[in-house]
Amino acid sequence: MIGRISSCLTRFRKDEEGHMIIEFALIVPAVFSLFLASVEFGIYSMRQMFLDRGLDLAVREIRLNTGIDVDDDGVIDLDHDAVKQKVCDYAGFLNTGVSNNCDNTLRLEMEPIDPYNYVGLSTDVDCVDISEPINPPRGFTNGVEHQLMIMRACVKFDPVFPTTGLGRAFEADGAGKVKMISMSAFVQEPI
Repeated sequence: MIGRISSCLTRFRKDEEGHMIIEFALIVPAVFSLFLASVEFGIYSMRQMFLDRGLDLAVREIRLNTGIDVDDDGVIDLDHDAVKQKVCDYAGFLNTGVSNNCDNTLRLEMEPIDPYNYVGLSTDVDCVDISEPINPPRGFTNGVEHQLMIMRACVKFDPVFPTTGLGRAFEADGAGKVKMISMSAFVQEPI
């Protein structure tokens, strides 16, 4: 029995017909997976860049008090939806696709920070999960002049290739969406 298996394997090793098909069948899936992962990473990087850009431009507008209403006490009167709309307007690529609507998938957190007793935001990021009931945004506090603020944005998106390469490595929520996070710190300028 062992001699028969050994002779079959020896014959298979010496036979040069069809070797190209075996090499093709072994190598092409690995190369194709690498290609899909690189496409996924490129699109992920582009989304991250646009999220960072949108958050930075919105924070700049808040920080410099341009086009923003301020009440009599010097408190900048912003709500979550107004700032979210600014981030979405500046982050153009996040609005592409049917299910990647920035207005429905972006959630912001903004809190004042004490620079002498830094605590930071919680490690549990507040993100939208469209497979669950809608919860109001948590931790969105307006600042006053000369106050250090930190803002964190979380946006959900659909991976391009969710079953291969990098798309499979992402942690998805109940709706199959993946989160992307960006943070920015700023000081409210005086009016």
